[in-house]
Amino acid sequence: MMVNMPSTPEIAAVVGITAISLILLRYFVQGSICRSKARLDNKTVIITGANTGIGKETAIDLAKRGARIIVACRNESKGTTAAKEIIQLSGNTQVVFQKLDLASFQSIRHFANHFNENEDRLDILINNAGVLWCPYMETEDGFEMQFGTNHLGHFLLTNLLLDKLKACAPSRIVVVSAKLHSFGKMNFDDLNGKKNYNSYTAYFHSKLANVLFTHELARRLQGTGVTANSLHPGAVKTDIARHLSIYQNSFLNILVQPLYWLFIKTTKQGAQTSIYCAIDESIDGVTGKYFADCREAKCAPQGRDDGAAKKLWELSEEMTGLCKNH
Repeated sequence: MMVNMPSTPEIAAVVGITAISLILLRYFVQGSICRSKARLDNKTVIITGANTGIGKETAIDLAKRGARIIVACRNESKGTTAAKEIIQLSGNTQVVFQKLDLASFQSIRHFANHFNENEDRLDILINNAGVLWCPYMETEDGFEMQFGTNHLGHFLLTNLLLDKLKACAPSRIVVVSAKLHSFGKMNFDDLNGKKNYNSYTAYFHSKLANVLFTHELARRLQGTGVTANSLHPGAVKTDIARHLSIYQNSFLNILVQPLYWLFIKTTKQGAQTSIYCAIDESIDGVTGKYFADCREAKCAPQGRDDGAAKKLWELSEEMTGLCKNH
């Protein structure tokens, strides 16, 4: 039986179509770019986790626009090094490191007190830092690490900086969430996640908490000139995924490199929606919304639950001690 082998032109056509398809897929995954030409001269920006990943790329972009950048992160050595690199890459010397451990309420209060006493203004707060899929561990104050860092830490920080943001209105608060919030569910009977802990679901819940927090924050800030929006940066390979076994196994890491190229954004691409939400003139006054790929998107229904947002806020006030005093 004779088997007809494909001719050279046919093979070339298949290869060509495949290559074009892969390039188009890669182009689609890259997402949109923030094209705003806005300047930020004489503006001050705090970016949590600006020592690495999309936080650092966001800092570089905003520094190039003339902003004073506060690199807020836990590790002093990494934070100082990052600040120097941002200065070098942006040509802006107004970039400083300030220690902030979002897993410690004491550290957060110290950071906020120092900032409020020593800085004249705050125009943009970008809650970017996060912990992803880590084994069960607790913050200094006894909360599950992902919920405690990703939500409670930023909740406390934001509230302690609100007076400065209001004084500099119009100002913006940007909260980096994730599309995976759609898999989250707020279990108000076990917000701390001690029962049947799963690192994946704990992350989903913390990202849903980000969206609900932003939803309620925007409602409470109506009329103040301070806007609050959350966003999905896209699938980005960053240091926060260091707990995943695939990143810890060098052999597996090599095997999936082609998939990274196809489906994963670079940190610069992943930073675009954060930059957009922080500066784009087209969303002046827009608040309480969710963004992806530099445009407004629809968050999951549970992220728009007014009752859950209000309840989470009240419980977060109790957990952080804000209901007692600042």
